Amino acid sequence: MSADDQKRIAGEAAARLVETGMIVGLGTGSTAAWFVKALAARGLDIRGVPTSEATAALAASLGMKLATLDEVKSIDLTVDGADEIGPGLSLIKGGGAALLREKLVWEASKRCVVIADAAKVVDVLGAFALPIEVVKFGHNHTQARICDALSLCDIDVVARWRKKDGVPVETDGGAYVYDAACGAIPDPAMLAEALKTVTGVIDHGLFLDLADEAIIGTDAGVKRLLP
Repeated sequence: MSADDQKRIAGEAAARLVETGMIVGLGTGSTAAWFVKALAARGLDIRGVPTSEATAALAASLGMKLATLDEVKSIDLTVDGADEIGPGLSLIKGGGAALLREKLVWEASKRCVVIADAAKVVDVLGAFALPIEVVKFGHNHTQARICDALSLCDIDVVARWRKKDGVPVETDGGAYVYDAACGAIPDPAMLAEALKTVTGVIDHGLFLDLADEAIIGTDAGVKRLLP
């Protein structure tokens, strides 16, 4: 089974968790897209809260009712992908540059389910470069302070400004993204705390103690993981 097939069956399994009347957080990325498509196909009376403009466009094209985060009091269930899933369902997210909006939606949710293909499950977080969202103003100076924070956590790498085809990547909120190729993150909680103290950092892609369940697509079918 290809990685895309594994993503598809994970997304379809997660779509079956949704019930009529729910407010549902809609994640961003290739795996989350499978969930959105499967959910739309069910034709339930729900409202979706998208975590990015790309997801909003996809959901709208499929006829889903949408709401902004400010238009709802809480979210019943959020389903989203991840770039890495580590021990205790610790996650690295933000490969799609939607990490801030994703985290805001996750933290407003009663239940969060992460979906992924089997390759995303790892023993130690960090092989995937950690995304860090920063304000544009003085971002070079913020980069230097990010490197200091990484060093305090025994991670000796330089965070790199994310660009695509030579053009800086911007989030939907108009911020820049830096990626720290840590290799391994020995203490994700310590790093998360250190990065949040850096002036200029809006947020980072470490999602800790947020996922309630993981649905993983494998060659043998769907596998469920708990923290």
